[in-house]
Amino acid sequence: MELLKNEERAVFALRALYRRYGYVGYKMSQFEEYDLYVRNKDFLLSDRIITFSGSGGRLLALKPDVTLSIVKNAPDAPGAVQKLYYNENVYRDYREIMQTGLECVGDLGDYEIAEVVLLAAKSLQLLGGRFVLDISHMGLVAAILSSCGLTPVEQKQALAYLRRKNTHELKALCGGNDDAWKKLSELAACRGNDRKVLETVSRVLTTEEERQALSELEGLWRVLEGSGCAGNVCLDFSVGSDMGYYSGVVFRGYLEGIPASVLSGGQYDKLAEKMGKHCRAIGFAVYLDLLEARQEETDDSVDTLILHDGTTDTAALTLAAEAAAKDGSVLVAGAAPERRRWKRLVDLRKGAIRND
Repeated sequence: MELLKNEERAVFALRALYRRYGYVGYKMSQFEEYDLYVRNKDFLLSDRIITFSGSGGRLLALKPDVTLSIVKNAPDAPGAVQKLYYNENVYRDYREIMQTGLECVGDLGDYEIAEVVLLAAKSLQLLGGRFVLDISHMGLVAAILSSCGLTPVEQKQALAYLRRKNTHELKALCGGNDDAWKKLSELAACRGNDRKVLETVSRVLTTEEERQALSELEGLWRVLEGSGCAGNVCLDFSVGSDMGYYSGVVFRGYLEGIPASVLSGGQYDKLAEKMGKHCRAIGFAVYLDLLEARQEETDDSVDTLILHDGTTDTAALTLAAEAAAKDGSVLVAGAAPERRRWKRLVDLRKGAIRND
């Protein structure tokens, strides 16, 4: 396992985790009907889709997403629940990206929703290092925006301002509506990993729809507390997604040393509804290319650096390298390389033998 790249180790570990919870592997074709992505382009992270002409004049696309295909083929019957994990290459912005994730689609209850969020936290934990999982609830955010009396266009603007925590623009959007500003300013300011965040939000709620959504979030928080994961979970209502697709909990996962989210997901019942399904759906993806970026930053170190000047006997140099390789990584070079680090230096230049 030590010889594998970060992303390769992650695939093995995550696959084992998902299988323990009853998820089965899903494999899809490299190509999908282009029309599927056009109809749901707002759900995609990028609208740059690579297309090809297929047989019979069909327009095909190199898949930019896995979720849409899973939902399209998901069972739609009372009591049916499909739990799938995948490891697929997707194509966005003319780049090939490896991602692993899972989807839970069907007649879902509170347990299935909580299970997926817990697996997101466990996935981050498996990837190593310190992590945080930021959580919000689009049902609660949407209910608050609606109760503020904002038009659909203004609600979309408010959601963008919340993501950026831009309270100046939020206040301007509210105009003279003090009740709306009280709600939105509280929503923008709330962030933390304890129950006080939920208690603070509850004080500004005025409608039954808002309270019902908060109740769902409180139930999830109790599960997280009971699992011991709450210390790494942060409630943050700036975490948001398209209200046309997401209806419940949404989340983003971060690892120390990586400046972007390495995991994202949420509950997207509205996507299933838009695709003609009478079911619920939740899932997430882990972006493995970001793990490789972190490994590249640490791969510049070596346990032993052996320096020579070209006159060192090749047999002796080989023996020295082989001996060093038994204790770790070794680099043989004619001069100390730039932007590389080492723990031990063996200098064989000009006949000298020096260990530092």
